[in-house]
Amino acid sequence: MLSAIQSLFRKSTDTEPVYAIYNAIVAQSRQPRFYADWQVPDTVTGRFDMISLHMALLFRRLRGENGKHKDFSQAVFDVFFKDMDRSLREMGVTDLGVPKKIQKMGNIFFGLLAALSAAMDGKDAAALQEVLSRNIFDGQEGPHVEALADYLMAEDAVLAGQPVEAIAGGTIRFGVPA
Repeated sequence: MLSAIQSLFRKSTDTEPVYAIYNAIVAQSRQPRFYADWQVPDTVTGRFDMISLHMALLFRRLRGENGKHKDFSQAVFDVFFKDMDRSLREMGVTDLGVPKKIQKMGNIFFGLLAALSAAMDGKDAAALQEVLSRNIFDGQEGPHVEALADYLMAEDAVLAGQPVEAIAGGTIRFGVPA
């Protein structure tokens, strides 16, 4: 009887695959090439931006999914922002300051996701480069912006070919930044 009651309060999404996907995103976002060769700022903001870009790729892959896959997408999002909350607290942001910073980060993320998706849906390389220049590189242009845009387009195609069941099961494959 107790286990039946406990099952009513369990989340329907298994947390192990959620954490596996989030950890894979974080690991990919920490690839040295992004920072050393492509000039992404190796700062707290730059690392947040890289995680956000990879989260956006995941959400692009899972958009339009219903039921458990939509719940999975939401669970990964929740883990992302729990991690951001934890990181802010470790950096010394006060309990009163964390919600404001998280809200700002959420707004930045959703703005980036919308702009990125619009450019990528239109297969508009110039628009994608402009989004990256404005949001990641503080207005800078150049080969590093083009390289990141090319990488994102390639990864978007790679993720499109990965079965949603595999992703929701905790397996995602990213390529090596060329």
